Amino acid sequence: MHADEIETDVELVRRLLAGQFPQWAELLIELVDTYGTDHHIYRLGDELCIRLPIIGWAATQAAKEAKWLPKLAPHLPLALPVQVGIGHPAEGYPFDWSICEWLPGVSANDLITSNATTGSASSTGITIATTEHGSAERFDLEQAAIDLAAFIRALRTVDTVGAHERPHGGRGAPLAERDEAVRNAIAQLGDRIDDAAALLSWEESLNAPVWNGKETWVHGDLLPGNLLVVDGRLSSVIDWGSFNVGDPACDLQPAWSLFYEESREKFRNVLEVDDASWLRGRGWALSQAVIALPYYRESNPRIVRQVLCSIQHILSESTS
Repeated sequence: MHADEIETDVELVRRLLAGQFPQWAELLIELVDTYGTDHHIYRLGDELCIRLPIIGWAATQAAKEAKWLPKLAPHLPLALPVQVGIGHPAEGYPFDWSICEWLPGVSANDLITSNATTGSASSTGITIATTEHGSAERFDLEQAAIDLAAFIRALRTVDTVGAHERPHGGRGAPLAERDEAVRNAIAQLGDRIDDAAALLSWEESLNAPVWNGKETWVHGDLLPGNLLVVDGRLSSVIDWGSFNVGDPACDLQPAWSLFYEESREKFRNVLEVDDASWLRGRGWALSQAVIALPYYRESNPRIVRQVLCSIQHILSESTS
């Protein structure tokens, strides 16, 4: 996926474990097929997993999650990753890496995209799908809208004292900091999308009143691939690499990547989102989608399907 991506394999993982966590070095190790773009994940026995950054921008994520997730978890209604160890560069591998408890569940992406071998959505927002792994799942999107809104509400209330500095254009930043990158991405896409509609939608969001309230914690990447589902209900939120303090509208992204029609309206109503925040949230969703599309166009077809679906939802709303 990346020009300077780090290669990993089971034997590397076993050598890293043998040198730093020998108590787990003999457990079964299996690469996990995920939607991720900056880590390789390996299942370690039945109860653990290993997360190895494969690109430099993800190199600090293990330390960030070690510091903050234990502080956040008691305040949030969905489960978070639990680290049980941090490994360090060795065996030619250059980054810190982490060992976490294995979180059960099915990716929400498997339940709402064409990765499901069969699937349907009723007017009630209930999706029933048979995943590529062969298991039937029922996913109530309206209930998910309520549950995810409660999670976001709770996250916004957590004390931000000691928060790390947000990078320029990082999740939660003013949209203006992403303007050049968004326009460049739309230009690269050409006729792959409706560029005129995309620019119009982006400018509507860019011109919305800026956030002048208190900055809050934002997950920053609440895509369906980072949400796990157990027994038809959202169960956990993973991948906190984009975690920042900023404009809370950033976390409205699921309105266009996960929800639609009734469930989208439910999500908005439960969060009591005003018009300006809705426009900024839509701008965040659009910016992430159009920047990801040319970057992953040839290397990650699942991400491409996901972002094209988001763009379709965004442009349908902004031109209606």
